[in-house]
Amino acid sequence: MTAEHVPPPDHPVETVEHDPEDPELTEEATRLRLAVGRLHRRIRIDGGDSLPPLQLSALVTIAMHGPLRLSELARREAVTAPTMSRVLGALDDQGLVVRAPDPQDARGVLITLSDAGRVRLDEIRTHRTALVARRLQRLDAEQRAVIRAALPAIEALLEDE
Repeated sequence: MTAEHVPPPDHPVETVEHDPEDPELTEEATRLRLAVGRLHRRIRIDGGDSLPPLQLSALVTIAMHGPLRLSELARREAVTAPTMSRVLGALDDQGLVVRAPDPQDARGVLITLSDAGRVRLDEIRTHRTALVARRLQRLDAEQRAVIRAALPAIEALLEDE
């Protein structure tokens, strides 16, 4: 973990124990971790995104949870406020976010996506989905059926305990 990266308070860093006597579980966990990580990296590389990962992640978070104050966005992205300030500066320079006074606090600023930010995010999502669809087309019908059947279980892995 870098000095700039701080875990959010509701997601403490912890070591999760698993049964070392279950080599099958360890093998599955290893294969899934590698496959998901490599697929994500391929999508990012093949997508040729013009936005660095933290900028893109911030846009997604603003789209999902905005309007947000800088401190809340930094907490959600698990980075320091100065780091998020730099990220927002870059997004603002590109016209992807809008900063507006917080009606609840005259000193505060709320960040939302601009129309250009919404368009850019939609373009990136559409392009990445097309990349995955092309990879899925390379599979036979049986392999695609297995993936389709596994999706609810994979999605369940995203839920916090």
